[in-house]
Amino acid sequence: MISAQAVKELREVTGAGMMDCKKALVETNGNMDEAVKWLREKGIMKAAKKESRIAAEGVCKFIVNGNEAVLFEVNSETDFVAKNEKFQAIVEKIGQALLAAKATNDEDALNAPCGEATVKDEIVSATATIGEKISLRRVNYLVKTDSQVFGGYSHMGGKIAVVSVLEGGNTEVAKDVCMHVAAMNPKYLDSTKVDQAFLASETEVLKQETLNEGKPAAIVDKIVAGKVQKMLKQICLVDQMFVKNQDITVDQYVKGNGATILNYIRLEVGEGIEKKKDDFAAEVAAAVAGK
Repeated sequence: MISAQAVKELREVTGAGMMDCKKALVETNGNMDEAVKWLREKGIMKAAKKESRIAAEGVCKFIVNGNEAVLFEVNSETDFVAKNEKFQAIVEKIGQALLAAKATNDEDALNAPCGEATVKDEIVSATATIGEKISLRRVNYLVKTDSQVFGGYSHMGGKIAVVSVLEGGNTEVAKDVCMHVAAMNPKYLDSTKVDQAFLASETEVLKQETLNEGKPAAIVDKIVAGKVQKMLKQICLVDQMFVKNQDITVDQYVKGNGATILNYIRLEVGEGIEKKKDDFAAEVAAAVAGK
């Protein structure tokens, strides 16, 4: 029986995760020194030391197999590593594992079988061998029917990746939708999908803006309604002017090809990650002050 105290002590010594520490102690019959050695041999200690680093580069990737698709992001610390063939091979291996496991969230994804281990084990191993923190996030699993069509587009080697789902049409039309989404980054599919809190906030901002312009109070609501509609056309995919033909909307293009857009997901590398900002002037000043 491995005690919680023993797991805690091993974690404090190695910096490895709780589950990894428990597994190490189980494998070594509770021997602390052997457990440390076990973690070192598995590369887990080396990987744990990199956990505090920021991994905001990497690739976004999609894999499609019949009526199933997965779209996900694997991060690295530098763009150099992201372009490395070994890293790319690991991303592909992880993607195939996610698709096979039908992983619908990050937790399921990390526990998905990958070769003789799990995706998490694969990431730990990759971190240890590549020498940079490697992480997985934003896993999306999509399913379609036989009458529906997947589209996929990868931009700049995976800096942006998009998957769309259409009812009707064909893969080329669906890919065109993805290319448009990659370029224009719409916030919503259509006006019915707009977050109501966001809409209310934007409406209030536009109202105050209009009042500050000195417009008569009697017509402010009408003016604001017009501004809201204009805004929605800018942020909703179906109402945007099609990037390949500015004379028609995306909706007109798709319907002209016998299709309807059901869904789309767009990932861009590093979104939502607070990247480290190097302030070299401050570093020099600190160095001088420390002399």
